[in-house]
Amino acid sequence: MVCLTKQLSRTLILTAIIATVGCSSTSPVKYAGIEATSRMLPNTADDSARIPFRYAAPVDWSKYRSITIEPVEIYGGSDAQFNDLPQEDRRNLADYMQKKFAEVLAEKFTVNTSAGNAPALRLKLTLAGADTTPQFVGTVTKFDLAGGPYNIVQSVRGGRGLMSGYVNYAVEVKDAANGELLLAYVAEQYPNAMNVGATFGSMSAAETGVDKGAEQLLERLR
Repeated sequence: MVCLTKQLSRTLILTAIIATVGCSSTSPVKYAGIEATSRMLPNTADDSARIPFRYAAPVDWSKYRSITIEPVEIYGGSDAQFNDLPQEDRRNLADYMQKKFAEVLAEKFTVNTSAGNAPALRLKLTLAGADTTPQFVGTVTKFDLAGGPYNIVQSVRGGRGLMSGYVNYAVEVKDAANGELLLAYVAEQYPNAMNVGATFGSMSAAETGVDKGAEQLLERLR
């Protein structure tokens, strides 16, 4: 009876949390302090849940051979979405983003090094929001009576899991020679809702989001 009561209490708490999550949003906005957002329009493509706003010029990406990645900027505007994430965690995540995007983009481009006279790109990344995954609780919700079904549904929908961390950021890609804006968007990334491994380590979900974001950009530049 005691175990059943405890289970019921935990289920009720998780149900309340789910209701709260359903009423809140961490989706990226058109961050007022990022210049390129003024040119972005609502994204009507299938990936609009992850990338709500974007700008894209007609580009032949195949002609570009190298890309310079500027130091990742940590957004400090009033519309940032870091919640109570400590400055140290923000800096560590920005450093991870710098390293990961360089690593992934190196599959197609010469990174931070000239490729002769071939056209080159310049990439600016702005970390605009992130949150941690509560330790233990984030793992338990994958299997709990209340959290499990919710996360299964979110997994199928491609939505964010219960009590899962995330990362929000802006991407600006320009022609390095003339500074023309070629591609820009704001995005939110997070692990699959049933990714248990991404619940180990408070920043693991946000880092997994960075991994996915880097792969996503590479596909757009192919």
